Amino acid sequence: MAEPHDAIQTLQADAESARLNALYEYHVLDTLPTPSLDELTALAAEICQTPIALISLIDAERQWFKSRVGIAATETPRSVAFCAHAIQQTEVFVVKDALADQRFAHNPLVTQDPKIRFYAGMPLMTAEGFGLGTLCVIDYEPRNLSPKQLRGLETLSRQVMAQLELERHTTNLQNTKVEIQQLKQQFIEQDFFNQQELILLNLGNQLRNSLELNTILQTAVNEIRNLLKVDRCHFLWCMSDGDQLTSTITHEAKTPTLPSLLDDFSNQYGSFLTTTISNQALLKIDNVYANTQLTAEAQAELIRLGIISELVLPLKTNSGQLGAIVCSDGHGSRTWTDREVQLLQTVTEQLAVALDQAELLSRSRATALAAQTQAEYLVKALQKLQQTQAQLIQHEKMSSLGQLVAGVAHEINNPVNFISGNITYVASYVRDLMELLKLYQECYPTPESRIQAKADAIDLQFLTEDLPKLLASMEMGSDRIRQIVLSLRNFSRLDEADVKPVNIHEGIGNTLLILQSRIKATSKGRPIRIDREYGELPVVECYAGQINQVFMNILSNAIDAVDDCSDPIITIQTDVIHCPDFDASNEEQVACTPQVAIRIRDNGSGISDDVKQKLFDPFFTTKPVGKGTGLGLSISYQIVVEKHGGSLSCSSVLEQGTEFLLQIPIQLPTMPSRI
Repeated sequence: MAEPHDAIQTLQADAESARLNALYEYHVLDTLPTPSLDELTALAAEICQTPIALISLIDAERQWFKSRVGIAATETPRSVAFCAHAIQQTEVFVVKDALADQRFAHNPLVTQDPKIRFYAGMPLMTAEGFGLGTLCVIDYEPRNLSPKQLRGLETLSRQVMAQLELERHTTNLQNTKVEIQQLKQQFIEQDFFNQQELILLNLGNQLRNSLELNTILQTAVNEIRNLLKVDRCHFLWCMSDGDQLTSTITHEAKTPTLPSLLDDFSNQYGSFLTTTISNQALLKIDNVYANTQLTAEAQAELIRLGIISELVLPLKTNSGQLGAIVCSDGHGSRTWTDREVQLLQTVTEQLAVALDQAELLSRSRATALAAQTQAEYLVKALQKLQQTQAQLIQHEKMSSLGQLVAGVAHEINNPVNFISGNITYVASYVRDLMELLKLYQECYPTPESRIQAKADAIDLQFLTEDLPKLLASMEMGSDRIRQIVLSLRNFSRLDEADVKPVNIHEGIGNTLLILQSRIKATSKGRPIRIDREYGELPVVECYAGQINQVFMNILSNAIDAVDDCSDPIITIQTDVIHCPDFDASNEEQVACTPQVAIRIRDNGSGISDDVKQKLFDPFFTTKPVGKGTGLGLSISYQIVVEKHGGSLSCSSVLEQGTEFLLQIPIQLPTMPSRI
């Protein structure tokens, strides 16, 4: 008797043999690339954000790559394959860090090229539970997949299997067509078939050429009726209705003068056929009057329908559906020959296969559609995630900038206040000393030689004239620093509430002050002229820090736009847009809120219509790589439109310039959501 260890090894060998047989049935090893599978592989790499993605099939001694992204190799030994471990799982097999995993730390694929550090593979499982291989993604750095990425990998693996199943059945269908053609030729050469049998064979071939269910069934009943020269040929489905089986005629071919049985299918006739089909038994009735196997009810029903002879050939699909081809004649007794029955049975078998193919195609299409829909959803979710991530990063940058500006302003403010506060006293002390010196010179007009020498050395006359000017300049400088600090604090707005009445002109001025270094000279060394055409604006209720961010984005773009101009000009106009007088009697008039309009116009080269259509799209930029993120105007649009209920638009004429029009309500409306 075999030892338990030997018995286990025998079971494992048998299971592996069965798995390899299942793999070889797909006839996919060492075949050319398939575009549909390559697309799924590329989509897996994109969704999981890895440089490598593979469809790997595990052979006896190797793993072979049916599709690959990011790697040139076509196969590796099975002994080092991560996928050999993955096919023994039922879910995604994840190795977060191969160097930290004892199973793979010394694997040549980890220690040598391609130096794998991360692996995730979803087994490609057949309906019988055999793992043919995996859809896997690989990275050179340790990492993990998010739940959405894991679900995406599982969905794509099912789509890969659906494609493999479809290719296998297509290959089988083509092989069957070849076999039928070869068989047909053999029959012709050996003269085994007469003309009637050849027509039947052609009919079977026609059935195989179509994968549409209705086309298959209608072709079958039409051709069989013409072939056998019968009055009627029907196809029936036998379906479960609760605890009972019922038969329904779905396709019919008949002599034009006969009534249709689609509308005259009695319970007696249906019950008679249902019993025959459920038993999967061939039924030949040469003469209804002479047949002793029929019940009296069935015989009476056949006579009522004008049926004298009938041939019923049941079929059963792989999915378990029951059906039948029914041929009937009313011209008298007819003997159904064995050759007719045999060949018609062959066609019925082919019809069952064709129905299986049509059903598989329908399921494959549904699976493919579901997978495609899921993949599109994942791609959109990924894009939205990337957009949100970039916006959060940009928001965090602006927040950090505001904190930095506020911190710098605070740190500068204390010493500046100290200097500014003491300059007054210094000026007073110096003035007193100067008066004392003047009085001394009046009382002692002829000083000692040493005093006179020192006065000459320090140029006392110049010192007494320049010192007051120096103190005045220091006072002016300290006042200027205080103004800059105040502008920085106003721009950051960290010490104020989110929403409050704000002086728009002050916000624009603070922004221009921060951009002063760029305004003084372009990259060509030309100063930018700022024309302010301000109207009388009231204070505006808004998110001050965010509105300042909008001014910063638009003015920065305007500075970039005029960089190459010989006479760069940026014009800023502001005014109030008042509502028309409200007429209470006019029911169609809609109440409105007064708005402020800010126009920022440059005399740059302008923007084309194609670019204007994408101007507020996330990540769209016309600037060189590394200079712009493509988020400034997108975020500005969200701030103005979504958070303030205003509008932001752009108008431009090539070679003449561009104008941005920003309109926001004077009083912030109640928005559905403020984030």
